[in-house]
Amino acid sequence: MDIYFTLAFKPVATIFRDQESVDIDGNTRVLKAKGRHDVTVLPRAVPIVEAMASLVIADMILRNRSAKA
Repeated sequence: MDIYFTLAFKPVATIFRDQESVDIDGNTRVLKAKGRHDVTVLPRAVPIVEAMASLVIADMILRNRSAKA
């Protein structure tokens, strides 16, 4: 049977503090965040929600079986 539910995501937090880092050559660089990066969550949202829903259902099945034993 299909399972339907509603969910919401809060915007991904962007760290607006300058962060020290290094580039591929080992040179020191400073990372500066610009704008909002909410778009990057969208491609990962569906598999994350499906996986979490599967884990919760599996957990409930195991709990139900252990309660009957």
